[in-house]
Amino acid sequence: MEQPNSNAGDGQGIRRRSCGCTKEDFLPEESFKSWGNYTKALKATPARLLDRLMARSAEHTELVEMKAQSQHEMKKSLTWWDLMWFGVGAVIGAGIFVLTGLETRRHAGPAVVLSYIISGVSAMLSVFCYTEFAIEIPAAGGSFAYLRVELGDFVAFVAAGNILLEYVIGGAAVARSWTSYFATLCNHQPNDFRIHVSAFAENYNRLDPIAVVLSIVICGFAVASTKASSRLNYVASILHITVIVFIIIAGLTKANPKNLTPFAPFGPRGIFVASAVLFFSYVGFDAVSTLAEETKNPSRDIPIGLVASMVIITLAYCILAATLCLMQPYQKIDEDAPFAMAFEAVGWGWAKYIVALGAIKGMTTVLLVSAVGQARYLTHIARTHMVSPWFAKVNERTGTPVNATASMLAATALIAFFTPLEIISNLLSISTLFIFMLVAVALIVRRYYVSGETTSSNRNKLIIYLFLIMGSSTATAIYWATSDEWIGFAVTAPIWFLSTLALWISVPQAKKPRVWGVPLVPWVPSISIAINFFLLGSIDAASFERFAIWTGILLVYYFLLGLHASYDTAMESKIQAAEESNSSV
Repeated sequence: MEQPNSNAGDGQGIRRRSCGCTKEDFLPEESFKSWGNYTKALKATPARLLDRLMARSAEHTELVEMKAQSQHEMKKSLTWWDLMWFGVGAVIGAGIFVLTGLETRRHAGPAVVLSYIISGVSAMLSVFCYTEFAIEIPAAGGSFAYLRVELGDFVAFVAAGNILLEYVIGGAAVARSWTSYFATLCNHQPNDFRIHVSAFAENYNRLDPIAVVLSIVICGFAVASTKASSRLNYVASILHITVIVFIIIAGLTKANPKNLTPFAPFGPRGIFVASAVLFFSYVGFDAVSTLAEETKNPSRDIPIGLVASMVIITLAYCILAATLCLMQPYQKIDEDAPFAMAFEAVGWGWAKYIVALGAIKGMTTVLLVSAVGQARYLTHIARTHMVSPWFAKVNERTGTPVNATASMLAATALIAFFTPLEIISNLLSISTLFIFMLVAVALIVRRYYVSGETTSSNRNKLIIYLFLIMGSSTATAIYWATSDEWIGFAVTAPIWFLSTLALWISVPQAKKPRVWGVPLVPWVPSISIAINFFLLGSIDAASFERFAIWTGILLVYYFLLGLHASYDTAMESKIQAAEESNSSV
């Protein structure tokens, strides 16, 4: 409603500032014109923060005004078929081909199949929430745009930082896994193509130049054309599915049911710990929601594309995990290239090359779709000036955000060069679960609160019930993480259930979806909140420490730069709107 319009006062402002690399291109806002202005802005931080905490964007702002920040519109060229294969291509990659072995051996045993089912249910609930938003607000900003509309600027910014982290470290994890499988394909050990530097810290001393080169190649495809990327993706995904079918059929011919015993050697806790990490395997479908702006018929294509891809993915994961556990005892499963090594262990050494080739194809498409999705997130965030508007530029010829794509993939390449998969995957799961939880909260707010229409009584009840739902879910996760007893769940679970029931019964919905909506609201988003919190409680403390450091860095940036840039842009937009209103009278 009062959101950015950096054209204000200068019809050519966007074009000039997007074409260079000067200070004006990166910090064009009034607060950064001089040191005096910046000092005044810093002194006004409390008032500006309060304004941004209370500000909620309007759908029209996200769908119309924000697009104007990019000079040129993205091309509407995608159908449900494209979206479905983008979903498959975005998800099936490093998670199933690498983390399955790691988590089966360390945490779950053959019960890793149950871990995948739990993660899949959580992901499907999030898919429903994303789908309703993507249809109602078909903007390139994805969850960032949804949270700006429903939960306000500040929450959206914190989520935005974690969205970008999710994509950067997710891409880095896949790029490093690509190197491992490429080494296997070349009949080498997974680390043979990495450079060991003993002077660097442990866990950061195996440098991966292949991951860097791969990121550069993917960048070239991503900036060329979204439709061309889509064609490449679904051709590669179909080949990938063919390899998966081969793995299942060939692997089951070597199945030994005795390998499933013991089924859950690490107990229920191991199953959920593995599920939290394996949630990484489902990361990527949210990239499909960022393509809504480039979809021909969002209301039809997005539900079909997202749900169909998630069904295919969940079935494939569960069957693949079961096949792996039937081929080998869990203690002997390789942690780096489990499927390839499993075939070698049963005497089919030639098959490991087919597996490695399929894994490489899958991880290539994951990187491609990730590159497409992360650039659209950054583009929309830049449209609000929370980060520099230089990143919002869309190339006139290709219809793609070149600056955002190149910048994100440069960050991905840097992380991939140094950081191993295990550290990356846990941190990624925290960011992803956190964002999915916020989107579920935003959906409940969207359905039950409309400014100026919802009564204060219903608003207060909504706040109380949401607080109880989130509080009981958090308490359940903490209790799970810190205790081996079960009595605490007898308190937290009923509070969650009764709070959701009370919201369902006593607060009328203020808004109905225009085309397609999540069924059984508030139950579906409330269950999504509870599962996401519960899985967070299964992640190790060191990963939360890294998450806290990243969030701290985000807040420092926001208070020093992002807050003032977005505030100036919002005020400029309000002034321009008032001038236009006066001139029309």
